[in-house]
Amino acid sequence: MSVIKRDGKVQSGKIKELFVFEGLLKRKVERVDAGDICAFTGIDDFEIGDTVADVENPEALPPITIDEPTMSMVFTINDSPFFGQEGKFVTSRHLKERLEKELEKNLALRVEETGSSDSFNVFGRGVLHLSVLIETMRREGYEMQIGQPQVIIKMVDGVKSEPMEELRIDLPEEFAGKAIETVNLRKGEMLNMNPKGDRMLLQFNIPSRGIIGLRNYLLTATQGEAIMSHRFTAFEPFKGVIPGRQNGSLISMEQGKAIPYSLNNLQDRGRFFVNSNEEIYEGQVIGENSRQGDMVVNVTKTKKLTNMRASGSDEKMRIIPPVKFSLEEALEYIQGDEYVEVTPASLRIRKIHLHENERKRSKNTTANA
Repeated sequence: MSVIKRDGKVQSGKIKELFVFEGLLKRKVERVDAGDICAFTGIDDFEIGDTVADVENPEALPPITIDEPTMSMVFTINDSPFFGQEGKFVTSRHLKERLEKELEKNLALRVEETGSSDSFNVFGRGVLHLSVLIETMRREGYEMQIGQPQVIIKMVDGVKSEPMEELRIDLPEEFAGKAIETVNLRKGEMLNMNPKGDRMLLQFNIPSRGIIGLRNYLLTATQGEAIMSHRFTAFEPFKGVIPGRQNGSLISMEQGKAIPYSLNNLQDRGRFFVNSNEEIYEGQVIGENSRQGDMVVNVTKTKKLTNMRASGSDEKMRIIPPVKFSLEEALEYIQGDEYVEVTPASLRIRKIHLHENERKRSKNTTANA
C-alpha cells in the first residue's frame, strides 16, 4: 500500500491486519469496499488527513479541513500553598506528557512551549473546547493552574485581525431585547431575527472574544432558557475594545480558615466565593469587590473574647451563601493577573503573585515597560 501524506509526499507501507466492525465486535476480513469503516495496523506515522491508496495507482482524497484555533490559555503547574494535597499528577513532566498525548486525538488542539519548563501555551477552539480538556484532566487526577483565555490576534494583509464567529441564540421572546443589547456591547452585529412561536431565533456576527462569559450571562438573564451555539467563520479587522469586568477582587491577606465572624463583617465590601471555615491562603481571590480595584482583606480574624456578651448579637449574623463557579465560569471570570487553580476536588481563583509586595512590583514593572 501507499500512504499519501497531507503535504503530497508518498511513502510505502504494508497492512498486516484488516478488520470491520459488527456492533461492539471486530471481524477480520480480506478486503473492504468504499464507505466501509475499518481498522488496520502496520503503518507508522499516520495522521488524520492522510490517504491509504493502492501502491500501483496512488490517488489522494481531498484533505479534511480542520478549523484553526481561535483562543489560547497558559497551562502551568500548581505552585499554590495547597500544592499536591488533592492531585496525583502534579509535576511539569506529568503535564507535558498528558498534553502531548491529547494532541494525538484532539485535532483542533495546539501546544507550544513557553520560556518556562513549567508552563505551556495551549491553543483551542474556545473556552468550552479547552475547559472540556481541563475537566477531563482533573478527573484523571491532575493538578494545574490555568491563565486567562486570550483570543488569537494576527495580521492579515497588514491589518490587525481577530477571529469572528457566527452566533445563534434561541431564547424566549421577552428576553430578546436584552440579548441584542448585550451582544451589541460586545461588538456583535445582528444578521437575522426570526420568531418561532413564543421564542426568538437571533443570528449575529461577533468577535470570538465577545463570546467569553456570554453563555453564563444569558443563562442567568433568561432563567436558564437561552440556547446558544457558535462557529468560527473568518479573521476580520479588529473590532475595538470590549468592556471587561469592572469590579476588582477581594484577596485574602492570610492563610487559615475563613471565619464566619469576619465574613459577616465584610459582606458590605462585596460577594464572597468561599464558605465559612473553608481553608484559604494568602493571595487567593476569595470574592469580588463591590467597587473597582482589588482589595486585600483578612477573613481569618476571630472575634475577640470578653467577659461580657451582648444578648442576641451572635444570633443576628446572617452570611450570604457564596458564589461557586463552574470551571468554564471561572475561566471566563478571571483577569489577566489571575489563575484558576484546578485540582480533582477543588476550583480556586488566585492572583499569579500571591504576596502583595510582589503584585505591586509587577504592576510597577508593567506600568514602566
